[in-house]
Amino acid sequence: MSNQLYPKGKGHVLGASTKVDFVADTVKAMLIHSATTPYNSAHEFVSDLVSGGIVARSGALGGKTVTLGVLDANDVTLLAVTGSSVDAVILYKDTGADGTSVLCAWWDVSSFTPSGADVTVVWNASGLFSI
Repeated sequence: MSNQLYPKGKGHVLGASTKVDFVADTVKAMLIHSATTPYNSAHEFVSDLVSGGIVARSGALGGKTVTLGVLDANDVTLLAVTGSSVDAVILYKDTGADGTSVLCAWWDVSSFTPSGADVTVVWNASGLFSI
């Protein structure tokens, strides 16, 4: 699997029914165990994921900007993470309900098993992604 924007998430960015505004909306990251919850291009909402594959969810991303089609944000720290091994990070719009929270992007990461320590997701210095 490689880094991907969810196809249906791209539709929401472009104005589909549950529009994603990366700067104004609550955007979060989640740590994923992909053996339980693999990437699927047909997935649209958090509720489409196998919940047992979601290892942890972050708080809202801060410092979000969109400049010349590039999304950027501050790195995010997830506190006291435990559970299954992590090998992917998903970016999503959090509406407060998994059935309407739009999946936006998937990144593969080097696999690690959380030990109860904080985990910091460090975004690429040139931005999270561009459209």
